[in-house]
Amino acid sequence: MSSSLATLILSSLFIVSFIVLHLFFPCRADVGTAASYSPPYLPSKCYGTEATEFPSSNLFAAAGDGIWDNGAACGRQYLVRCISAEQPRTCIPDQSIQIKIVDYAATAVSAASASGTTLVLSDKAFGSIANTTAILINIEFQQV
Repeated sequence: MSSSLATLILSSLFIVSFIVLHLFFPCRADVGTAASYSPPYLPSKCYGTEATEFPSSNLFAAAGDGIWDNGAACGRQYLVRCISAEQPRTCIPDQSIQIKIVDYAATAVSAASASGTTLVLSDKAFGSIANTTAILINIEFQQV
């Protein structure tokens, strides 16, 4: 086999692999910040006093201004993982959770541990991905 034919075959395989990987494994995650909040969680901006709209897993969040979208965020679900924090070893490695948006952070009944964040996670959600003594974490999140 000539070297030009081998180069053409390798180049073709590379291009096909590149296209397949980008079609089937797209990277569409965003980076933001998260705080936590504690009960009471009701009433919420999305569901009022209807507790049945909250996931039984207690993995939910209030949306910050950046994703609230005038209430369109209600009910959206996101995969969330902690990527860093001010204190080392705050994040639980390789741990992702799926949360549901149930409230608007700016009007939530309970105060967030930090203001101006992308998400305010329920105590259970926050503790599932980070050390609960943290006030603020950096997150990667993706709508599902």
